[in-house]
Amino acid sequence: MQTASAFSSLNDRPASPAQSVDNLLIYDPIAIAQYYRTRPIKIFLRLVELVWTFIGFGLGLLWDRQIGSQKKNEAKRAAQLREVLTKLGPAYIKIGQALSTRPDLVPPTFMAELVKLQDQIPPFPNEVAFRLIQEDLGQTPDNIYAEISPDPVAAASLGQVYKGKLKTGEDVAIKVQRPGLTAQITRDIYLLRRMAQWACNHLSVVRSDLVSIMDEFGTRIFEEMDYNHEGENAQLFESLYGYIPEIIVPQIYTELTARRVLTMEWINGTKLTEPEILESKGLSATEIVEIGVQCSLRQLLEHGFFHADPHPGNLLVTDDGKLAYLDFGMMCNVESYQRYGLIEAIVHMVNRDFDGLANDYVKLEFLTPETDLNPIIPALASVFNNALGASVAELNLKSITDEFSALMYEYPFRVPAYYALIIRSLVTLDGIAISVDPNFKVLSKAYPYVAKRLLTDPSPELRQSLQELLFKDGDFRWNRLENLLRNARDSKDYDLEKVLQQTIDYLFSERGDHIRDHIADELAKSLDQFGYSLVKRLQTVVTRASSVQPSPKATSTPMAKEWEHISRIMGLLGETKGMNGGTIVKFVPQVLTKPETQKMGQRVARNLAQRAAARLLRTIFLPTAKMPQNTADNKPLLSAQKSAS
Repeated sequence: MQTASAFSSLNDRPASPAQSVDNLLIYDPIAIAQYYRTRPIKIFLRLVELVWTFIGFGLGLLWDRQIGSQKKNEAKRAAQLREVLTKLGPAYIKIGQALSTRPDLVPPTFMAELVKLQDQIPPFPNEVAFRLIQEDLGQTPDNIYAEISPDPVAAASLGQVYKGKLKTGEDVAIKVQRPGLTAQITRDIYLLRRMAQWACNHLSVVRSDLVSIMDEFGTRIFEEMDYNHEGENAQLFESLYGYIPEIIVPQIYTELTARRVLTMEWINGTKLTEPEILESKGLSATEIVEIGVQCSLRQLLEHGFFHADPHPGNLLVTDDGKLAYLDFGMMCNVESYQRYGLIEAIVHMVNRDFDGLANDYVKLEFLTPETDLNPIIPALASVFNNALGASVAELNLKSITDEFSALMYEYPFRVPAYYALIIRSLVTLDGIAISVDPNFKVLSKAYPYVAKRLLTDPSPELRQSLQELLFKDGDFRWNRLENLLRNARDSKDYDLEKVLQQTIDYLFSERGDHIRDHIADELAKSLDQFGYSLVKRLQTVVTRASSVQPSPKATSTPMAKEWEHISRIMGLLGETKGMNGGTIVKFVPQVLTKPETQKMGQRVARNLAQRAAARLLRTIFLPTAKMPQNTADNKPLLSAQKSAS
């Protein structure tokens, strides 16, 4: 990945002879810079065009405000903005596409205009498109396809699509790239990259590596311009997520695909952002959005291969209620440590563990390892407590991203390049969800999946995270286990039997030594407290029988509280799909026959014996002392016993 320092080194490299960038196959910022450094007039004229275009639009908005005609001219200005972005080319069209999915950021009138950027870009002539097909596939379209539509059915920022039919009868979509696209893209990326470098060097408020973000964008858009690569992406996507019944991935005809031509299965469907049409077909737009959210979570957190451009033009709903992904040009890979870091961050955020969240940002490369977290932790608590609301059900992605963005200006956060694409994808999905249902909360729909992953994923990273979540300062946090179980059961593919099996496997593995010891110690303490409480109650009964003193009020003991938690957890498990008597019977023999179970029993017995001995000695030598219910005085003996074991 390129960095700002890498960009500055471009001037140190000797310039190679000027070559055309039209045939550049992969993103190479050094080659692009060397090419455009010898063409300053081209860059200057483009810069003048950008400044002039946006100044004209901005002045129009200011004039409307000055004369009080903002509402009156809103539709006119929205159409003007769409025309400006279309005129400026693919890079700016993609900016408009992102804005068209944000009803919370863009006024409805502007959003309605920008949506047209998804599929109403002016097409280029058929003769040019057919010539590109012949150049890349080696034959004329008539020799390749049985039918091809006389005009494009859609035109996008990078190409246009025709509907066709193969000689074997299958309906297909034929995507043809715009001519001269590489030259346009490289010019704008070069300019934007230079602006990013200037901002990093001269604006103190910019802490993110904007140059790396631009390099990431350049890499992705070059991948998008290679239709061979897009076809491979589609096939990989299908292999990873095609098992989900509600997801459709169109077939790619590789023999009819080249760098500038892509032939794929034709999918009939309705846009996700047209809920009225979906409702008329008996389909729930909200349920389809939930399918998209769950699929996005698997992309981001399960395999790390995710669709970075899920705008409405790339998502169709079939008549049988399935969600079809159409465009696989802009994809991104998230490394395993980043995936686990994101899961941990979500869990820590939901549970308001801001110490853990601050450390997650170090793991995720938002903060450097040497950053002092002491002032950042209370800042995180202040910011996210405002955004999180009272419960998981109230989680709001926009509020969280807005609050986090404000926090980044005050502390030394940097946005990694991979995270920019993740946010783009999630914010786009959130925008689609809000346009369908203004009350839809993407993160609240996501947390059941995260809880399920935390309970079922056997990876050492998440096992450690689960242990840290459930244990603190030697105490078991029952409320967090309840929260995980309650949310995980709402995940569609939650397999309780798998959870129980993996719990047993982990508990009785070498890595589970600490937890087994803790369970045994807690069980011994609870049994001791129960026995002591029972003796005291018997004494009370005897005392009441021999006197008329009023009985003491019942108090809630730690043991009673633990049993309350256990009772609620058993109730949750009983209500969970897949839980029955047969499930319990299946696992009981497995647990009882483990040699570790016998060792746990021995540890419990030793603990109880030591506690009983300590109580007896205390009774003999300190008969007037009051015995605390939590047997705190036994802790030195227990600590010594733990060390011996």
